[in-house]
Amino acid sequence: MAQAQDASAEATSLTPAQDEAARPVLRSNRWQEDWSVLADPALRTRWGDALKYIALSTADPKVYLSFGANLRERVEMSDAASFGIGNPNNTYLLQRLQLHADLRFAQYWQAFVQVEDARTVNKQVIGGADRNPWDLRLAFLAYVRKFESGTLKARVGRQDFAFDLQRFVSLRDGPNVRQSFDAAWADWEAGKWRFIGFVSQPVQYKDQHPFDDTSNRHFRFNMLRVERLVWGHDELSAYYALYSRDNAHYLDAAGNEQREVYDARFAGNAAGFDWDLEGMAQRGTVGSKDIDAWGSGARAGYTWQGFGWQPRLGLQADAASGDHHPGGQSLGTFNPLFPNGYYFTLAGFTGYTNLVHIKPSVTLKPLPALTLMGEVGFLWRETTADAVYVQPNIPLAGTAGEGGHWTGVYGQLRADYAFNANFTGAVEAVHYDVGRAIRVAGGRDADYLGVELKFMW
Repeated sequence: MAQAQDASAEATSLTPAQDEAARPVLRSNRWQEDWSVLADPALRTRWGDALKYIALSTADPKVYLSFGANLRERVEMSDAASFGIGNPNNTYLLQRLQLHADLRFAQYWQAFVQVEDARTVNKQVIGGADRNPWDLRLAFLAYVRKFESGTLKARVGRQDFAFDLQRFVSLRDGPNVRQSFDAAWADWEAGKWRFIGFVSQPVQYKDQHPFDDTSNRHFRFNMLRVERLVWGHDELSAYYALYSRDNAHYLDAAGNEQREVYDARFAGNAAGFDWDLEGMAQRGTVGSKDIDAWGSGARAGYTWQGFGWQPRLGLQADAASGDHHPGGQSLGTFNPLFPNGYYFTLAGFTGYTNLVHIKPSVTLKPLPALTLMGEVGFLWRETTADAVYVQPNIPLAGTAGEGGHWTGVYGQLRADYAFNANFTGAVEAVHYDVGRAIRVAGGRDADYLGVELKFMW
């Protein structure tokens, strides 16, 4: 599934690390790459290898400094962003440049720093995840040590993390500005088990001047999580999280938000079949109102490995609660937390709130470097009392309490091509036929086209 790339943010015993005898695979999380393999001069065969591995010790090849960069250019055309409700037609450029330095020292330690420059050209409506000129994206100190009974990992500082298919906690790689957290993280891995705990303050982005991003106690996200491999290699996980935000605003509630999150997931594959099932319950309060919300997601498919083009037929089903009783004492609107910007489509037409979503798909690989995907998504509101939502969690004006359950149907085509290990490209097109719930609010059918080039070094 092309859109679920780099779904795991951690290289652990549950997700195998790189082969120490080969060059590392370039990852979305650049700090996971181990360039000590270039201690062998015979492997320094590519441009820039002199800066990918700078030895700092003659005795230990694992002590080194490495530099790297990411550049992503994406042109997007949207003839009806938010279905034309309050947003004009627009064609624009999203540009993201990231530079990093990775220091490995003192056997168990790592210091990683990454700066980011995210800009827009000709974009008429600037959202919070569109622009971030020259700011600190990552800056953390990590400690990793193996014991006979397991492995301890800890990080403190500005970092990012993602879980599973990134439905609800993600790197936010689709939009122009990725999501970071000022956090203290620890995990213990032993055999088939992994235990994770962290406390964090999500970074809040500003674009007024360089290095102005902040985090504070008014917005917090903490988690305890357990993972286990079952039946050999299938993944079972669960977590409890606390999402706290001051001065939160929903259509039917406002005030300090204390949202308790209970999540469970089961994923695996066997005999050509693959599956990923996740469910989440949310309880707590927003102002004087109690929270009673839920969300769920499922992806399953079958791949004909022995056939040419390796066809995969897939089915995706998602649902999330809305608020059934506006003006009542409880709030049913689901909060998708830190959602993946490309979990549905890059077009941003679909938010993970108050929806029922069914999406069959077919994926083909005509060439080892080329992946083609076609999908059709059908959407309804879970309740007509609440609004239709677009990404990340924005209600469309005039839709709450108006129209029926049917939201619309969209078609999606996507092609991903890897020119080489460093350079990739993608094209995605989406057409959305809106339902009555959107038309009565003044919305119309919408089209999206995105063309992306990405370079990693």
